[in-house]
Amino acid sequence: MLLLILGLIIFFVAGALTKNDERTKKFGGPLRIVAIIIILIGISMACVIQIDVGQVGVKKLFGKVQKDVLGSGLHFINPLLDIERLDVKTQNYTMSGQQDEGTKSADDAIRVLTADGLEVTIDLSVLYHVITTDAPKLLQQTGSDYEDKIVRPITRTRIRDNAVYYDAISLYSSKRDEFQQRIFKNIEVDFKQRGLMLENLLVRNITLPPSVRTTIEQKINAEQDAQKMQFVLQKEKQEAERKRVEAQGIADYQRIISESLTDRQLQYEGIKAQMEIAKSANAKVIIMGRGNTPVILDTKGQ
Repeated sequence: MLLLILGLIIFFVAGALTKNDERTKKFGGPLRIVAIIIILIGISMACVIQIDVGQVGVKKLFGKVQKDVLGSGLHFINPLLDIERLDVKTQNYTMSGQQDEGTKSADDAIRVLTADGLEVTIDLSVLYHVITTDAPKLLQQTGSDYEDKIVRPITRTRIRDNAVYYDAISLYSSKRDEFQQRIFKNIEVDFKQRGLMLENLLVRNITLPPSVRTTIEQKINAEQDAQKMQFVLQKEKQEAERKRVEAQGIADYQRIISESLTDRQLQYEGIKAQMEIAKSANAKVIIMGRGNTPVILDTKGQ
């Protein structure tokens, strides 16, 4: 377009020179030729446009947005058209309380009030893309700065609207997935009405007030101590049961032995022992008095 305008300017300047004195007329012809060449080049360049991968081209004619869009590749178009490119790839908008971690360099975390009146800080990432067929509507109704006009304000508003249905501890623990699905559905509807498709909503971090965090930590520690005590008690019960079984076994053994040892059995066992001793070359058996138990004299040292 710039070459086309430049060529027209040169063409009119050449026409003006031919109307002046004889000294400038000789420059008019060559300038017209140069102007025509520049105009032709400008027209050819204005008629051919390239749309990169992951982009669409929205056509505007004298400020009016056309409904059809240009996909990626080379296109021959009306040179009077103005083409504005929009990115249709997946885009990420992160709101975080950490410095230089989010889309904005400053603290951009979302602070919400829960059902129990506590302030909770939420870090969030929004994954979305421009709907190709709705690109003209998005450009006409919102403009190319849709991130600041749609993505950021709608996301923050919907999170605040839905956080009031949950208390802080539930939002942090058991109801986190439910909360994420709920705000996803709300934001998805709002985005689609404006030409954006919500792909995913990632609740990256939920920060509780210090007092609540302390309470949760104390509760967790108490539960761990209780579990530890239950383990110790269970171990002691098992040890006591083991000792009881062992004592019962010893008692049963003694009872069985006591019942089976009669006088005749003891006399028989004594005779067997005496016979084994009598066979030894290092011992003498001396029976004293009427007793049945011998006195054994060891003659090993003699």
